[in-house]
Formats: sequence, structure tokens, C-alpha cells
Amino acid sequence: MGAILQSLGRTITAGVVLLIVIIVLAGAITGQWIKGDHQWWAFFFRYLHVLSGVMWIGLLWYFNFVQTPGMPKIPDEHKPAITKVIAPSALFWFRWAALSTVVTGLILGSMSGYIGKALALQAPFHAIGIGMWLGLIMAANVWFIIWPNQKKVLGIVAASAEEKPKAAKLAGQASRINTLLSIPMLFCMVAAQNAGL
Repeated sequence: MGAILQSLGRTITAGVVLLIVIIVLAGAITGQWIKGDHQWWAFFFRYLHVLSGVMWIGLLWYFNFVQTPGMPKIPDEHKPAITKVIAPSALFWFRWAALSTVVTGLILGSMSGYIGKALALQAPFHAIGIGMWLGLIMAANVWFIIWPNQKKVLGIVAASAEEKPKAAKLAGQASRINTLLSIPMLFCMVAAQNAGL
């Protein structure tokens, strides 16, 4: 077990294997097997959407609740560990999780037949529509404001000494806006499934 947990790749593989074992056991016990029909694929894309969203919002909240408030407490000689190693890796997963969340959400909305009505904020899809629009705004912030400015801050692209603080401020504000928007976005997404709005 220790060897599995020492590698992220092996841990993820073990998680997938465990999921398959659970599915097979549940099928054997209940006699209900995966049918692979439209309903199952819609469920599968909902699962991928939630999985991607957990990664995206988890990293958003890590940046806003842990990394950003913690940076002033880190001695200057240790800050390169964050800016050169941790932040670029976290931002990689952050931006691709945002894209995956949007893509799987749009596929799910299309498969479920409500995408046009939801984006037009028509009843009874206004809650999911509001959540979708908030998520799209947040994803645009990730790709078009946060990431281009973080590349300057982290030295991934050339930026002058005057540009870096401005880029950091803009990226930080967009990230805080996303944190603000994540609260009603998550409520709307859950409300759409549970009649909360």
C-alpha cells in the first residue's frame, strides 16, 4: 500500500481500480449493470463535470485561502519554492480544470437538452443557467486575466519590474472575483438539481 501512496499516478490508478471494483460488486449484488445508454453517458459526464469542478474550485480556494494570505509570512529566501515550483504546477491544474469543467458542463447540458434554455435563463432552467454564466465568466477570468498576468509575475514571460506588481494585482483581483462568484455559482448548480432556487 505504501508504494501506491508514494506516487500520485499510482494513487490515481488505484482510485480508478477501486471505482471499477465498487461498480462490479454493486452490479453483482443488485443485478443492475451499467447499460451504456444515453442516461448513463449523461450521468458519466455529470461525474466528470463534478470531478473537474472540485479540482478547479479546490485550487481557487487554495490560492485565496492558503497561498496568497501565506506568502507575506514566508521569508524572502523561501518564496522561490512557491513561485518557481508550486505556483506554476498549481496554475497548470487550475486552468485545465477550469476548461474541463466548462467543456464537460456544456456537453452535459447539450446531452440533457437544456443548454439553450439554460443559457437564455429560461424557466425552469434559470438556476442552472445562472450557474453556467457565472462559471463561464470565471473560466474567462482564469484564461484571459489570471493566467496571462501570473505568467508575468512568475517570470514565465518577460515583464519589467514595473509590470510585475500591476500584473500581480490584476491576477489577484480576478482570483478574488472568482472566489466571490464561486459562492453563488455553486449554490445555483446545486439548486438546479435540488429545487433550491
